[in-house]
Amino acid sequence: QVQLVESGGGLVQAGGSLKLSCAASGRTFSSYDMGWFRQAPGKEREFVAAISKSGGNTYYADSVKGRFTISRDNAKNTVYLQMNSLKPEDTAVYYCAAQSGVVIYRTPNRYDYWGQGTQVTVSS
Repeated sequence: QVQLVESGGGLVQAGGSLKLSCAASGRTFSSYDMGWFRQAPGKEREFVAAISKSGGNTYYADSVKGRFTISRDNAKNTVYLQMNSLKPEDTAVYYCAAQSGVVIYRTPNRYDYWGQGTQVTVSS
């Protein structure tokens, strides 16, 4: 089992940057593909980015491509989301999630473990 704890959220002006971190418990972190999702009020949870077990492959939603970067440090059991050029529409609760399958999915129900979320608010 994996426990995930996000940090790094906050309030930032449009055009600014934030870096989210997600620390995982356990010794099998490198066995999981990791994803970031977000959920704005009244909206469904949506895919943001994912990274493969080794970190060699990354995937992004079109809405964040070129602005966000996902990375991981398996020695530190941590996955990161660097967010640049933030827009008010990026405002949401951001969640990290872990999946142990072979294929990296973009749908939330394919992920096995979730963090509690961290709020990101971008002011205009």
